[in-house]
Amino acid sequence: MVAQCQKCGKDYEPKRRGGKFCSVSCRVVQHQLVKKGQAWPNPPNGDERYLADKLVAVGRSATEALVQVEGLPTAEAFRRLRALVQGWAGVANNSIIEKVQYNEQQEMNAQATRMKRIKESK
Repeated sequence: MVAQCQKCGKDYEPKRRGGKFCSVSCRVVQHQLVKKGQAWPNPPNGDERYLADKLVAVGRSATEALVQVEGLPTAEAFRRLRALVQGWAGVANNSIIEKVQYNEQQEMNAQATRMKRIKESK
């Protein structure tokens, strides 16, 4: 079974069931970053990673589009940019985005419940 390291993203063969990192160094570095508040305690799952890759691609295509429309007449530049943005609109109702938002909401609710329990115990 091949898994993806939650630190570096490299594919690797886990030594045990539930392994998350390809090496001790990746595990230690991730733990240190979480401890410092510089990384999420729960690294992105496959859906979140997919969405992040899509957003990177959108940014790249936006940069490329701006280079392509530079120097064109205004009407032609707007036509090309409008076509690009309409292509991105299909991502707005993506089930993966909805799932990521649902997971974020669940995590926020769980955190609010934990905070409430802490206050009640004092």
